[in-house]
Amino acid sequence: MSGWSREEIIDRLRQCGVVGAGGAGFPAYVKASSRAEWVIANAAECEPLLRGNQELLRRVAREVIGGLKIMMRATGASRAAVGIKAKYRAAVGALQEALIDEPGAAIELHFLEDFYPAGDEHVLVYEVTGRVIPPGGIPIQVGVVVNNVETLFNICRAMEGRPVTEKIVTVTGAVQKPVTLRVPLGTSVEDLLNLAGGPVINDFAIIEGGPMMGRLVDMNAVVSKTTGGFIILPADHPLVLNKKMAIEVDLRRTRGMCCHCGYCTELCPRYLLGHGLRPDRNMAGLAYATGELVATGAPWLCSECGLCEVFACPMGLSPRRVNAWLKRQLSRNGFKPPGDKLRGLHPLRSYRRVPTARLVNRLGLSRYDLPAPLQEEAVGPQVVRLLLKQHAGAPAVPVVKPGERVVAGQVVAGVPDNVLGVPVHASINGRVVQVSADAVLIEAERVGDGG
Repeated sequence: MSGWSREEIIDRLRQCGVVGAGGAGFPAYVKASSRAEWVIANAAECEPLLRGNQELLRRVAREVIGGLKIMMRATGASRAAVGIKAKYRAAVGALQEALIDEPGAAIELHFLEDFYPAGDEHVLVYEVTGRVIPPGGIPIQVGVVVNNVETLFNICRAMEGRPVTEKIVTVTGAVQKPVTLRVPLGTSVEDLLNLAGGPVINDFAIIEGGPMMGRLVDMNAVVSKTTGGFIILPADHPLVLNKKMAIEVDLRRTRGMCCHCGYCTELCPRYLLGHGLRPDRNMAGLAYATGELVATGAPWLCSECGLCEVFACPMGLSPRRVNAWLKRQLSRNGFKPPGDKLRGLHPLRSYRRVPTARLVNRLGLSRYDLPAPLQEEAVGPQVVRLLLKQHAGAPAVPVVKPGERVVAGQVVAGVPDNVLGVPVHASINGRVVQVSADAVLIEAERVGDGG
């Protein structure tokens, strides 16, 4: 592993389709192309109910550390850290054991307190390094590269020539058996629900991702490279109803109900870091149609973590969705966010961080906050639907045709060398049954299938 050059690492990560295992799925080869002082492994897993990173670390901590070392080599970083909540004791123990064999690797464990959103890149970088990323900026601007735990695991595997074909996914909520699974990309929600014993209620909704930043999906949803989990909740759960609300309703309620208390700003993680984001001004701007207030509220700085809507606002409004709507309107009008300056860390920041336990209770999810152990058995779906757009950048372009036999790890969609993006690989052995504008459908081989 130590013999790989920077260029070889970058090329291998691109060819093996490694992207961020959460968020927007930013291609890992781009981060590896940076020059940094720090590399941080994001093991905060701060979205309630999700367990994938913890379960993965319990079993493959050495591989995650291996991926961290590869990123250090590629970026030239002299320091590295794993940012992990101290309460994840089993994962912490596995990391400590793995680091015994790395005495000179300059890798440290940084224990985080249990608050949301500890895993936000801006928050994590400050907690680990004391550096504040500029408003609207990215970690590399302060000499830092951040990678998700599963991304680092995939980086280690990529250097062994193993492309990304699987995903660690938590299935939890109103199911018989909350579980974390390692499944082929393109596996359907229906297959995952069966592996979790099925829902325990008849009328349910499905959230892909965490309860805070996740989105509602239906049974046709499939696992992509950024899927962290699927949460099953009653269809009338307040969290579900909130996510179903149309933006037009949000805007009407904002104009008529906002009491301008300012709590959304006072608890905003980015505002507390010294950014110019002022959700309260954006809400007032809509209420009173004052463009000046919106302009100074800097909605483009919002990370959409959701604390303002589910925890801060006493009126049950959604500054998050208002910010997102304002961002879309500004973008459509050709607005280019200006540079912004830091206003200094808020003196009460440490007292205004929201404890995860309080958040879970406020969300009405305490009954679902259960262990979801990793199932060791292999998962073999009969059909997978591989999305061509699973990452930031351009969608991959199919290179296979219906009827063609493929094997797991084979490229089924690629991107030109000069385009931001990565290829998509077959996640199972089988035959291509459909190629559409957005996906490649593969049916698993059956006994007796030949060619």
